[in-house]
Amino acid sequence: MTPRTGKAARVGFAALACALVASACTATPTPSAAPATGVVAPVAAVTSSSPATASPTATAGATAIDPTTADPELLAEGDDGDQVRELQARLKQLKNFTATVDGVYGTTTTDAVKAFQTAQNLPSSGWVDQTTWSTLVAKTKAPSAEDLAGHLIPGPAVLATGSTGAKVRELQARLKQLGRWTGDVTDTYGSKTASAVKGYQTKRGLPVTGEVDQRTMDRIWGQTRKPTSNELNNVKPAPGAGLTTAGLDPRCLVGHAICASKTTRKVVWVVDGVPVMQLDARFGRPELPTSEGAYHIYWKSIDHYSTKYDAPMPYALFFHGGEAVHYSPEFASIGYSGVGSHGCVNTRDKTKMAWLFGQAQVGDLVVVYR
Repeated sequence: MTPRTGKAARVGFAALACALVASACTATPTPSAAPATGVVAPVAAVTSSSPATASPTATAGATAIDPTTADPELLAEGDDGDQVRELQARLKQLKNFTATVDGVYGTTTTDAVKAFQTAQNLPSSGWVDQTTWSTLVAKTKAPSAEDLAGHLIPGPAVLATGSTGAKVRELQARLKQLGRWTGDVTDTYGSKTASAVKGYQTKRGLPVTGEVDQRTMDRIWGQTRKPTSNELNNVKPAPGAGLTTAGLDPRCLVGHAICASKTTRKVVWVVDGVPVMQLDARFGRPELPTSEGAYHIYWKSIDHYSTKYDAPMPYALFFHGGEAVHYSPEFASIGYSGVGSHGCVNTRDKTKMAWLFGQAQVGDLVVVYR
């Protein structure tokens, strides 16, 4: 990194001012190395690892700055450009800079530099001299293009509008698991697929392009299971014996959903509008009511135990805070004669709950209603 041309002049001026104002402040002139050519020479690498010595008047926790001996200034408040971006990106690696990398050296960057300098026992100036820069480079890695841009950069499209084939079909089936695709899956990547991908990218903080790059694909595949043959070929499951959609909340009729009714005290597993399986359910007691609304499963725990309530929660499907749909040994033992759960949706058929645990996936819908 080359120094800013203005700093050397300011240091010289400061020394001259000191000589004129107070006899206690002296500056010894140094011979000029060569006539000015208009080209700024690179600053030599720092060979000393020893921090500057604090003056007797330095405040506690900071090293005093002597303008007559300080390194030339490379970057300071008011600068902008790629070098400032690199500075911010490197400071971000060390948690000194938490704002967006924008290439503008403002007060936030100044404060971040001061924090870094203080942590490294360097003069806490807030501007970057060669010692500060060399120390920062030694403690960080070279920023990536995304680090320097301050945001994620989309990669080459793996799937995009116009793509066809089995991979598109699998993409749509996986988006369906996440509640971002409705209707039958197809082999064609059209505007509907692009819209679904954009919705997913927006939710996950990815570059919103409507195209599937490797990062988007890895995220979607990582959050979903491999689609079954029936899901890939739009084969709907047979309805459970005696089950109909009567009384189900309309929100349950899209994709995969656990429909929990406080009125009927039932949990129904619904796939693409088809009620597949039903379980008896118990909800929260009056002082700890089960939350109502539409949620998504965010965590599965097959052998969970509540330390708060000292109770087992096997086959737990968490959907809202600490609330989950799970098998309850107590509910299986005493039925509805108890006071209710601590806010969870309890079921009492262990075999059915184990099956539901295997079917439901993170991202699937949970609707609790009356």
